[in-house]
Amino acid sequence: MNSADLKVPDLSTVHLIFNLNGHLALMLGLIVCVFGSFFGMFQYGQIKRMPVHKSMKDVSELIYTTCKTYLIQQGKFLLILEVLIGLVMVAYFGWLRHYDTGRVILILICSLIGIAGSYGVAWFGMRINTLANSRSAFASLRGRPFPVYSIPLRAGMSIGMLLISIELFVMLCILLFISPDYAGPCFIGFAIGESLGASVLRIAGGIFTKIADIGSDLMKIALNIKEDDARNPGVIADCVGDNAGDSVGPTADGFETYGVTGVALISFILLGVKDPLNQAQLLVWIFSIGLIMLIASALSYEINHFIAETKYAQRTQMKFEDPLTSLIWITSLISVALTYLASYILIPNLGDGTIWWKLASIISCGTLAGALIPEVVKKFTSMDSAFVKNIYQCSKKGGASLNILAGLVAGNFSAFWIGLVIVVLMATAYFLSLLGMGHLMLAPAVFAFGLVAFGFLGMGPVTIAVDSYGPVSDNAQSIYELSLIESIPGIKEEIKRDFGFKPDFENAKEYLEANDGAGNTFKATAKPVLIGTAVVGATTMIFSIIMVLTKGLTVHLENLSLLYPPFFLGLLSGGAVIYWFTGASIQAVTAGAYHTVHYIKEHIKLDGERALTADSTKVVEICTRFAQEGMINLFLTILFLTLSFACLDPFYFIGYLISIAIFGLYQAIFMANAGGAWDNAKKLVEVTYKEKGTEVHAATVVGDTVGDPFKDTSAVSLNPTIKFTTLFGLLAIEISLELNRGFDTALAIIFFAIALIFLYRSFYKMRIAADS
Repeated sequence: MNSADLKVPDLSTVHLIFNLNGHLALMLGLIVCVFGSFFGMFQYGQIKRMPVHKSMKDVSELIYTTCKTYLIQQGKFLLILEVLIGLVMVAYFGWLRHYDTGRVILILICSLIGIAGSYGVAWFGMRINTLANSRSAFASLRGRPFPVYSIPLRAGMSIGMLLISIELFVMLCILLFISPDYAGPCFIGFAIGESLGASVLRIAGGIFTKIADIGSDLMKIALNIKEDDARNPGVIADCVGDNAGDSVGPTADGFETYGVTGVALISFILLGVKDPLNQAQLLVWIFSIGLIMLIASALSYEINHFIAETKYAQRTQMKFEDPLTSLIWITSLISVALTYLASYILIPNLGDGTIWWKLASIISCGTLAGALIPEVVKKFTSMDSAFVKNIYQCSKKGGASLNILAGLVAGNFSAFWIGLVIVVLMATAYFLSLLGMGHLMLAPAVFAFGLVAFGFLGMGPVTIAVDSYGPVSDNAQSIYELSLIESIPGIKEEIKRDFGFKPDFENAKEYLEANDGAGNTFKATAKPVLIGTAVVGATTMIFSIIMVLTKGLTVHLENLSLLYPPFFLGLLSGGAVIYWFTGASIQAVTAGAYHTVHYIKEHIKLDGERALTADSTKVVEICTRFAQEGMINLFLTILFLTLSFACLDPFYFIGYLISIAIFGLYQAIFMANAGGAWDNAKKLVEVTYKEKGTEVHAATVVGDTVGDPFKDTSAVSLNPTIKFTTLFGLLAIEISLELNRGFDTALAIIFFAIALIFLYRSFYKMRIAADS
């Protein structure tokens, strides 16, 4: 087998048979993307113009300035890594595929556009969230809970709509305006670039935010001070971390997830569907469905906002989770309805004339999953959850020990039930794929699985919105405390004079705390949706690799069996890497948190009013350093393991990819929901039972510090890691197949040795030095 057996998808034939209607649909898609971008920017402008007191605005601007410094550092490192990844792409496209220089440069430019996309939407998300946090904090003073809910959601929808619009716009431009001979490789280059950006920003952000969060939280126990105490120099770092990890990371991750899943489906269509006419119709259909769901998200938001405003605007109490839940369900149902309508209009004659409703039903399985999975997640992470209340009860009598055990129970149970939901929906898609789709393509079940992943993403703007809701609600509470607004002389009269209302300080704090609990819950609901998309989408990409390795499932099928030792060993290896990755990411947080706590204890001044800026800056520096070091070790280990295993044996590598997807799915769900349950058990003590400063509160704080790296470092970082490994692995396998057997084995050994160096560093260079 040589590299000629493997080909990057070629769109030339498809372009020739795109009819006028197909081109028109895609051109209209560009207009829809412009509308989505305008929607996002309009919401941004509205938030920026909202009233805010200077004391709160100054804190949010300090957070934004610090976030900028952090993100610029990450951008520089991204460019360094792009040089390394770019060399691999040049080796493949220039040396192996013999593309001319101009073509290779275009592919590299698309890769840079992918990085810029992930980085740019992450920056936008960070900026709008640091505007919304102070506006939300100030709005709480009006004595009504509705603005406290509506402002974070408005910011989240702005991010979600802009993110998906830009993603679709770039992909449509590649399809419509780049030469068909170049379009396939450009899609691959774009996807690798955005995957690289998301991996780095997600991993580093996840480490940073939890170092800061733990360092800040542990002071509540050690020094018996309140949460977000202005005297604590770790609080600003915690607020920066909320944006670096819970805003920058998810935004870049969402951008990449949409693109990589789309590229996986495009690759499958061009490899598994033989008739070019059918290929063209399916490509137009997929892009059109993505655009229609973008419209559905905007429409659903406006409908839900009208209902929520009518219901809650004048109330003094509201359950913040209810309108977020209704938004998800409205979006899901409208998306499903429009999916059937669009499918009937676009592909009524595809196949035997019944394929349109079968494909619509399959993709709707994913769209419904975007609503069903959050409902299941809430059963384990909501403040009303029996599992969260169980953690609280265990903490009352058993302290931190039983708190941690009860949280592990919640995480394990959640992995079973969410796994079952995913299996049932994918099984439904599989059954539908048996109803005549085999005449159109090879392995229709795998295409169905990819459509389920795409359906997950149909609610992309809303999924991103409820995920981004969390960091804004968390920051709003912190900004309220850090502003010291209650202690400003004459503040009530000033607010009455300048803003026209009398501030309600007591209720404001309760609204912000309760809303933070809702933010915790819906951050938790978004994580399994994104990881589920990664795994289901990776299945489609893995099958695309299998298709080319087996020449359309005609040869080497015996190598995809437990009876083929390299394949079986690959299955074992993937699980091992997932457990190392989990440990290494938590170790980076542990090491950074140790140094952060040590510094804060030595420099906190309890006799002052607020922490010195220099001390807060130093804590941010500690978090940044360990985030950078941890991310380098994690990412480069994954990169060189991918190169090594691909060179070792292609079917060993297939087993490895399958294994990291499955192990990663359940590890991520378990860790995300255990962490969410611990977090809201603490919030239950603080908000519902008003037991701050008690022993049960201390126990729940300890549980929360265990859950922090579980849910916001390890679990979320597995998502982009799985996708990057699968996508980059496609090129890695092709390079290895061009090499003669002895040389590729030698390279596998060399790459593995390099990976082991960074793997070694991930613990031994990050561990805490023993006291002499």
